[in-house]
Amino acid sequence: MASVKFVGVSKVYGSDSKALTDFSLNVKDGEFVVLVGPSGCGKSTTLRVLAGLEEATAGRVFIDGNDITDETPSKRDIAMVFQNYALYPHMTVFDNMAFSLKMRKIPKDDIKQAVMETAEILGISQYLERKPKALSGGQRQRVALGRAIVRHPKAFLFDEPLSNLDAKLRVQMRNELARLHSKLKATMIYVTHDQAEAMTLGDRIVVLKDGFVQQVAPPLEVYNNPCNKFVAGFIGSPAMNFFKAQVSNSILKTINGSMKISNIDNGSYTMGVRPEDIVVSEQGKFGLSVEVVETLGNEKVIIGTTSSDEQITARCKPDIDVIPGGNLKFDFDVNRIHFFHTDGIEKKV
Repeated sequence: MASVKFVGVSKVYGSDSKALTDFSLNVKDGEFVVLVGPSGCGKSTTLRVLAGLEEATAGRVFIDGNDITDETPSKRDIAMVFQNYALYPHMTVFDNMAFSLKMRKIPKDDIKQAVMETAEILGISQYLERKPKALSGGQRQRVALGRAIVRHPKAFLFDEPLSNLDAKLRVQMRNELARLHSKLKATMIYVTHDQAEAMTLGDRIVVLKDGFVQQVAPPLEVYNNPCNKFVAGFIGSPAMNFFKAQVSNSILKTINGSMKISNIDNGSYTMGVRPEDIVVSEQGKFGLSVEVVETLGNEKVIIGTTSSDEQITARCKPDIDVIPGGNLKFDFDVNRIHFFHTDGIEKKV
């Protein structure tokens, strides 16, 4: 396996369509890094530049310290797994997995051993004689993974590989990818717009917006200490609540109520509170008119508005007695409030 390094990489389409701007990142040997962000933020472009499918407008790309910016894709020794599987429909599973090895003139016995070992790892040994049309979506994705694994590449690139699967199968395949990384100790770079995938898979998360890196950190650090309002709102489900807030002499005033707070300078802020940090109680200082109640078994998600028309989402215990049209009292967990500057940059205080 190998380390990967991006140094000031930019990609411009046409004359002014910037897909990626001054992207720099060090991926350690054996690390699982997830690129996450909304559509059009530059995630897939980053992978394609690394794979050699797109030419960088500026900057350099290195694998194991070697500059491969101008190398052809075939010389980069990278395996890419796509969203649509890209299997040969007329070939069996065995032939799909063996194809790249045959093109490299690997001896037949070595090819068979590599395919059989990989199929055993992925749990698809019994499907080697089937063709893709006889497989489920999850099985096809395993074949696509197997085709990449048999090559023993320097790095694996995943471009939203689970997007075509149903919710239950996505969770199952997500777990299998995590186990696979643990077993292979491989360098993996994974692209997704699903923040749940990013949180559960990545050793580190790279949050992108409009082609710019917003934050690079381990999942829990991104969740607990987002560097700006965009990251705070994008990572976490349900999303973080935001309110206008004023701090004066250690008194926080927001949504028609106030509470004592420390270590924040006087001024105007955007206040962020995650749904699980809203504490519902009869003694709460703030009021909420309930509009939607989502009962999820292990919890309830309550959506409502305050008297000042601020919308709030709260995550509560399942035994909370509430129905749409009712009212609740709540407080904020004062130790879990996030404050962001309101100067346009919206960095965390």
